[in-house]
Amino acid sequence: MGLHFGTRFSYNLAMTKKYSNRYVLETGIGLQDVDKLKNSQYFLKVSEKYLKGDISLDDLESIVSSYYQARPNETERTEEADKIAVRIAKLISDDSFSFTVGQYLSIHKVLFEGLFDEAGKTRRYNIAKSEWVLDGASVTYGDYRELEATLQYDFGMEKSFQYRKLSMDEIIEHLAVFIANLWQIHAFGEGNTRTTAVFVIKYLRSLGFDVTNDTFAKNAWFFRNALVRANYNNFEKGIFEDRSFLISFLRNLLLNENNELHNRALHVSYRKEIIPLSRDQRIIDLMRKDPHIKTQSIAETLGVSLRTAQSAITILEKNGSIRRENGKRYGYWVVL
Repeated sequence: MGLHFGTRFSYNLAMTKKYSNRYVLETGIGLQDVDKLKNSQYFLKVSEKYLKGDISLDDLESIVSSYYQARPNETERTEEADKIAVRIAKLISDDSFSFTVGQYLSIHKVLFEGLFDEAGKTRRYNIAKSEWVLDGASVTYGDYRELEATLQYDFGMEKSFQYRKLSMDEIIEHLAVFIANLWQIHAFGEGNTRTTAVFVIKYLRSLGFDVTNDTFAKNAWFFRNALVRANYNNFEKGIFEDRSFLISFLRNLLLNENNELHNRALHVSYRKEIIPLSRDQRIIDLMRKDPHIKTQSIAETLGVSLRTAQSAITILEKNGSIRRENGKRYGYWVVL
C-alpha cells in the first residue's frame, strides 16, 4: 500500500484496476445492512452467475430490473436492496473519481435514481433518527438550509489538507474526522450512509489505499454505528463523541488489522461498563504483565502484522511510554 499524493483528487477511467467479482458484489450486498435491508433469495441465486463470471454486472442489473418489472406491487424493500447492491458493485468496480461535492451528489443519484424522488439532491427538511446505540437518542444533523455551504466548506478543508510527513496513525485519525463530519452533515434524506461509504471507498483509493478486503462487506452495520458514536455528545450523561470505533474500522480496512468490531461495544450503556483498550494501551499492558515478551507474540495477540507491531512499539518508545533495557537480544521492557 502506498499513498500517491500527486494524484489525490482525480482518477481517470483508463487507470481502472480490475477488482474481483466477489469483492465488488459482496461489498454491495453487505452495505445494505446499514439500513437493515436484506437482498431477495432470487437475487442471491442469480448473482452466483456473476460471481462465476457467466454474466456481467450489466447483465445482472438487467435481470434484476426485469424481475421487479414483473412485480410492480412488491411491498418488501428487497427491490431497493437488490438494485442498490448491483449499482454499488458497478460504482466500485472502477476507480474513476473526482473529489468534489458534485461527485458526492452524483453517487447518490446513480445509486437511488428511480427509487427515491430526491436522488442526487440534498434534503429539504431537517431530520432526527432514533438510534439503538444511543438508547433512542439522535445525532444532531446538519441544518437543511446550510447543506450545500457545509459540504463545500468540508470538501475545501479536506482538499487543502497536507498528508505529507504524517504517520499512518495520524493519517487514519484525520480520515476518521473527515468521514465522520461528512456523514453527520447528512446531505440526503435517505441513502446517506451507503452514499458516504461508496464515496469513501473511491476517495481512499485515490489516496493510494488498496481497499479490497471484506471490511465493509462484513461490518457495514458497525460502520454506521461507529459514525453515530463519532458524532454524539450528551454532556449531562457524561457521553462524548468517540471516534475510536471508526478508527478501528479504518485500521482493519486500510491496514488489514484484525481489531474486534462488535456492535454491542458501541452501545452507550456498554461503554459505561467496559472501555476497550486502545492498541497502544494493550501493548503496554502486555509488556507490564511480561517485560520479556517478544514482538512476534505481541503481534499475534493483537492480531496484527509483525511490521505493524514493530511500528507501534517504536512510536511508544519515541514518545517515552516504554523503554528497552539491556539490549535487543537479552533485554526487557520497562513501562514508564
